[in-house]
Amino acid sequence: MATTTKRLSDLSGQELSELLALVGSSDSVELKLTIPEGAQRPVVAALGLDPLAGQIRQVFFFDTPELALNGNGVVVRARRVQGRTGDTVVKLRPVVPAELPDDLRRSGSLTVEVDAMPGGYVCSATLKAKAANEEIHVAVTGGRRVSKLFTKEQRAFLAAHAPEGVALDDLAVLGPIFVLKVRFQPPGIDRRFVAELWLYPDGSRILELSTKCLPGEAFQVAIETRAYLEGLGIDVWGEQMTKTKTALEFFAGELSQTSTA
Repeated sequence: MATTTKRLSDLSGQELSELLALVGSSDSVELKLTIPEGAQRPVVAALGLDPLAGQIRQVFFFDTPELALNGNGVVVRARRVQGRTGDTVVKLRPVVPAELPDDLRRSGSLTVEVDAMPGGYVCSATLKAKAANEEIHVAVTGGRRVSKLFTKEQRAFLAAHAPEGVALDDLAVLGPIFVLKVRFQPPGIDRRFVAELWLYPDGSRILELSTKCLPGEAFQVAIETRAYLEGLGIDVWGEQMTKTKTALEFFAGELSQTSTA
């Protein structure tokens, strides 16, 4: 089992063993928390976040109008980044690290990570590569084949897990989403965090707080982080939203409306 919607205290012995195995065989663990829109301003103030320290990012996803890739647990993304080189990603989730091919597991471009949110976790395998911001812009505006943005290794990984008949250059461009990313270390805890504010075209937004750690530190860091955030009056058990799922569903909905207009 690679996903759950239970609190750790509610996991059975078998489920907890499976989680420990996933964490132990991953490269890292990222602890995540999304903040409801109504609570975002006080949370920003409590953490002392400075928006002017943020980095602007522009994120594009690629999928069929029916989100066939997402339905198979595959995410394909390109990201333009202010002040540095952009990147591309092909991600598969959920995965069991021990079941990944040995040659893929040894790749320097692959990261296996457990993402943990209040009430759930998932293990993913991500192949990431650099891509020039201008090349991404040309591709998403139709001036270049999208497949040219991705490495041979990424294309092979996608082909192995995409539904039959789904080709990279036939995918719809879903986006962009504008993101403001701030790296910070709040007072009172010896740990660096990341805040990402995702701005959706309909005016809605998702604020996600996250911190990464080594697998062997995961449970201790989770306890310390939860205690710290609760000490600031931040609700760590509120309803959670996932950035990618929200983006994919929003833009797929726009495509559907356009095709039926």
